[in-house]
Amino acid sequence: MLVSGGRVYSHSAAVLRITRELGWPWRLATVGSLLPRTWRDALYRYVARHRYRWFGRQESCMLPTPALQQRFLS
Repeated sequence: MLVSGGRVYSHSAAVLRITRELGWPWRLATVGSLLPRTWRDALYRYVARHRYRWFGRQESCMLPTPALQQRFLS
C-alpha cells in the first residue's frame, strides 16, 4: 500500500508509482503500465509469493555501518 498525494495505491499500481519517483534506471519499469492491471497484479502476486525463495529471508533488519549511515539524509 502506498499513500501519495491523498490517493491510495496498491499492488502493481503502488510499485509503478514508486518506480516513477526513483529515476533512472527504475523509471523504465513504468513501461509496465501499458499492461492491463489484472496482468500486472498477477505478476505482482507471483513475485510476492516467491520472493523469499529467490532473495532469501533475513532474521533481522540490517543496521547500516557508520560509513553507510552518512549517505542517508537526516
